[in-house]
Amino acid sequence: MVRINLDTPDIMDAQEASKIWGHAENYVRLFYQQNPNKFPKGTIRKIGRQWVVTTEGMEAITGEKDPRKK
Repeated sequence: MVRINLDTPDIMDAQEASKIWGHAENYVRLFYQQNPNKFPKGTIRKIGRQWVVTTEGMEAITGEKDPRKK
């Protein structure tokens, strides 16, 4: 079994990710509803009522590298 480090900053909730990339809080949710195939497999998931996305997923849909690493 692969161990996943949940302390990594590369996993975040969708609202936080939207803010980091400079978009409205609902950007990730709306983008996913309209373009689910744009997210690479395994980069977004709904857990309960919360959407969780990875840095890789955000970079794929925005075309921008992680702004926190600039």
